[in-house]
Amino acid sequence: MNTGANSVSRREGTMDKPRDSDANVDERSRAKRSLDSIRKSGGVLEARMRELAGVLRYYRRVITDPHVLAEKLVSRGVPPSLFGYRYFERETVAEYFSRHPDQRERRYEVLKAEAVAHNPLPRNIMTRQELPANAGWWGYSFFDVPERRSGETFLARFKDCKVSWYGEPDLGEDFFPALIHGGNRALDLREIRFRPGHSRLLRQSKGAVRHSDAVWFIERVYHNHSHWLTAHLPKLLLLRKHGLISRALLPKVRTQVIDQSLEMIGLVPEEFLLFDFSKPLEVEELTVLGTDRFAPHLLRSVPPAFGVPETAGSRRIFISRSQAKRRKLVNEDDIRPKMEADGFEFVCMENLSFIEQIELMKETRVLFGSHGAGLTNMMFCPPESHIVEIADPSFPNPNFYALASALGHHYWLLPARAHGSVHPLEKDLEAEIPEVYRALESLRQLN
Repeated sequence: MNTGANSVSRREGTMDKPRDSDANVDERSRAKRSLDSIRKSGGVLEARMRELAGVLRYYRRVITDPHVLAEKLVSRGVPPSLFGYRYFERETVAEYFSRHPDQRERRYEVLKAEAVAHNPLPRNIMTRQELPANAGWWGYSFFDVPERRSGETFLARFKDCKVSWYGEPDLGEDFFPALIHGGNRALDLREIRFRPGHSRLLRQSKGAVRHSDAVWFIERVYHNHSHWLTAHLPKLLLLRKHGLISRALLPKVRTQVIDQSLEMIGLVPEEFLLFDFSKPLEVEELTVLGTDRFAPHLLRSVPPAFGVPETAGSRRIFISRSQAKRRKLVNEDDIRPKMEADGFEFVCMENLSFIEQIELMKETRVLFGSHGAGLTNMMFCPPESHIVEIADPSFPNPNFYALASALGHHYWLLPARAHGSVHPLEKDLEAEIPEVYRALESLRQLN
């Protein structure tokens, strides 16, 4: 009996332990899920709170910073005139036609699609990895030139435009244009974009000169020798081809090079719509010519227009900067004897008229010099001339490499050391003489 009782007692003891009912299990599961949900929602809530704090900081800045507030209001459609034309929403041509796809077919004409170049390496460079890869403020680097992408050449038409600018070239200032369309948006193109300095002229709208139909091709610093020859002359030849010269806007303030170049290609200023810098322009229908500055099809239209022969020249020209105010080649006198022994003529371009410079280039086989506007004259050398640039690798401006490649010339890049504590554009250069002599040895092999 005892044994049985004990046995029953043990069984009862086992059976008497608390046992979860279905209700208890469900309750505990619900509690666990609730806890997990609270934890998760707490994370989401924390993220939402951080997001809200960012929004509040932004609007606090909008409220307390009048510039931010004005920009925000203009972007929401408030007329820029209420803020003295200091703020505009900027957009590219592509963005404009994305907003107005129905206008693209009628108002956007592609004259040349974008293309990728296949340019050779500089003659004295063995691998692409040796080229500087720093794009700096040029937007592309030496490393990019062998496969540089040329943007579209296009004509785009816009209604109700204002044209503004600041800077007076005749006073030694740079020129910066801006194009406003539809009253409240500024076009953002290569070398053309709105800056706060444009507001002063726009506020003089009562004295604006009005045109019903015009073409704009002028870019930043159009008066600069290199910018005029490479960016503007090709545009003019294209506008003439399409019969648009008579509608093209041309500044009354021009350099002697500009007027002589116009005359040499058979154009006179009186054929254009002339404007001065004292009044803004308003145009009912403005056609904008957009180009890539180093597009081969544009640049190669220039030499034939100036009568450049297709047969190779024979002269070897070294562009001396001995009379320049900046970027002198400090060891020019050290390399001069050996170069002259190899047939090089040392020429200061500032001692020649623009016409004389062109005539000299037409006879040139090798154009040698340190980085400077004079190298732009390679545009008037016969095809497959040799262009040798002495440049500072720490400030690698790839424009002359891109220009030479687009024109079909052979390009050489020789390193130099920069001197001075001024801006890199102002520094003197010291050529690495062994590199110069190696280049001369290779150039002797030319026919």
